[in-house]
Amino acid sequence: MSFFSMFKKSALELKSVRCLTLTGILIALSMLLEMFSINLQVVKINFAFLAVAMIGMLFGPTVGCMAGLACDVVGFIASNQSQGFFPIYVLVAGLQGLIYGVCLYHKNDEHSLKLVNNKSGKEYDITLYVRAVIARLIDVIFINLLINTKLNMHYGFIPKQAYTEAIIARTAKNVIELAADLPLLFVLLPAALMAYRRISAGGKKAA
Repeated sequence: MSFFSMFKKSALELKSVRCLTLTGILIALSMLLEMFSINLQVVKINFAFLAVAMIGMLFGPTVGCMAGLACDVVGFIASNQSQGFFPIYVLVAGLQGLIYGVCLYHKNDEHSLKLVNNKSGKEYDITLYVRAVIARLIDVIFINLLINTKLNMHYGFIPKQAYTEAIIARTAKNVIELAADLPLLFVLLPAALMAYRRISAGGKKAA
């Protein structure tokens, strides 16, 4: 699947009732996870991205981008924040969903990466895990560290200091978050993909 055809195929997913239903459920799940984020003073661990990652994996970058936009808008409305609404953050959330869609959408179906047990000869497909690491690293480095740091400084959410100093200060926070995020991705993404395939297979048999 070429890069641009991936977006077209993902857009066609929107014609599916299953896609719309699951995307809506996962957006609601994202809002729920946002409410139960863990605040450790030094770092706030937020698992809302997991739902967006699942949407991107199952339905691709087009749906993932739209889901990211929706999550941010609905999250703002639900939280009743007093700081005001900043559309640029909505666009960044859409970019986040796009990243997971590009990295994870059906990527374990082709060009698979496998580990082989030398003793038993058994193969283990690690494609999804590698793609999940890449997606999360891009999200953390490009979105959290670079873009959000710049935006937070611009709007006064973090002290007006040198950009490089702010990056260094936020790096430790994101490393801690990454250590919590990756194990969850490794467990939840394969489980979600397996469940979706079983549902799809059941639907085809019923048809």
